[in-house]
Amino acid sequence: MQDKVCIHCFVSGLVQGVWYRASTQEQAKKLGLIGWVRNLSDGRVEAMLCGDETQVLEMLEWLRIGPPRAKVSDVTHEEVDWKDDLTDFEVL
Repeated sequence: MQDKVCIHCFVSGLVQGVWYRASTQEQAKKLGLIGWVRNLSDGRVEAMLCGDETQVLEMLEWLRIGPPRAKVSDVTHEEVDWKDDLTDFEVL
């Protein structure tokens, strides 16, 4: 069995108005992850990714590229405690 992990991420660059959140949700669901993604007022995107460590790391790599119109300049993340209240992957 794989380790279950959650990571809290902040994505900088041209990541709003380019379908970043919807694409993140689609990719996360393909990988079987739970969590959420939302825009921040400072232009960044914030995400919580939870699931099997291998899939979470694959999703983290995807965040560094994003959808075709995005121009990601930076992704920061930290591992956080498992979120028992999450059951799906939502756009907030």
